[in-house]
Amino acid sequence: MKQKSNLLNLAIGLLLSLVVNTALADRVKDLTNVGGVRGNQLVGYGLVVGLAGTGDGKDPTFTGQSLKAILESLGVTTNPYDDYDLAQSRGRPIQVDNVAAVMVTATLPPFAKPGQVVDVNVAALGTATSLRGGNLVMTELRGIDGQTYAVAQGPLTVTGVMEEQNGTSVQIGIPTSGRIPDGATVERQVDNSFDKSDHLIFNVNANDFSTTAAITEKINEVFGDGTAFAMDGVSLAVRAPVGLSERVSFVGMIENLEVQPGIPAAKVVINSRTGTVVINQQVKISAAAVSHGTVSVSVSTLNEVSQPAPFTGGEGVETRDVANSTVEVNESNQTSMIEETVDLRDIVDAIQQSGASTTSLIAVLEALKSAGSLKAELVVI
Repeated sequence: MKQKSNLLNLAIGLLLSLVVNTALADRVKDLTNVGGVRGNQLVGYGLVVGLAGTGDGKDPTFTGQSLKAILESLGVTTNPYDDYDLAQSRGRPIQVDNVAAVMVTATLPPFAKPGQVVDVNVAALGTATSLRGGNLVMTELRGIDGQTYAVAQGPLTVTGVMEEQNGTSVQIGIPTSGRIPDGATVERQVDNSFDKSDHLIFNVNANDFSTTAAITEKINEVFGDGTAFAMDGVSLAVRAPVGLSERVSFVGMIENLEVQPGIPAAKVVINSRTGTVVINQQVKISAAAVSHGTVSVSVSTLNEVSQPAPFTGGEGVETRDVANSTVEVNESNQTSMIEETVDLRDIVDAIQQSGASTTSLIAVLEALKSAGSLKAELVVI
């Protein structure tokens, strides 16, 4: 009976250890990305029509020219007055109050095939005040090589709103930009080296030698020695099957391997604009004395009225406003001793006990780094 109890305790202990190890481990898919498997940026220039008078009417120069070119490409005969410069000289400018010139951008996913659809972003280029209710006219989306990879068209989804009545305006969000879900159709596929190279390259998201070594060791442990080798602190190469179907299955198995990543380097990140400070658990502080002071200047004014005394006759005497101002300067200094700590909570508590505000905390951390007491990389963004 005692032996069964020991076996039960051992099984429970092994189960708990597996659960803990699984909780601490990350998938290779979350730690790396396959080299060459990436998205490609696309960009295009187009027109949004159907606006309720919120288009480029204030400055229709290139919008009018673009509209004229589109109409001519559709077989619409335009008269000389459609030329903007000539129309201006004769007092008949092209009306584009309901038209806006826009820049259209999208990201072509890896392995995207012709016929698939992607989302597009649309942003106004000219003087349009809102794109709400507009419809994007067919627009070519080109890559960095100048080739057309997708064609976009469709009604816009705009979340921003701007209302103006009697000289008072209210704006919520950005009404001059919007999106078209599934608004572009892929017309051309981008070539990649996924099925051509002998080795597949896995790039680690974080520049960490220990994580790269752990992933390499795990792959060799599961698929055999020599399957993977580290190239540097970021990349590792893996021998892959020749067949495309086998290669896809092989990458899928590698991405689902669980690896315990390396402990990140000690780092303190400071956002100087918002006063946000983030400290990870690896940060250590050696013993140091912190002294910080604050100087506050208070200016108060008491307004009074000086009136002439009675029976003065009123000659040369008048009622005046008198401002009595007082200036008070308060200076306080505080010196605190920060003992050597190894825990994040101890670090935060020690700095807070010194009486430092968020702004002062940034100055204290920078001073500790300069003094050599802060054992971490200090990043200011």
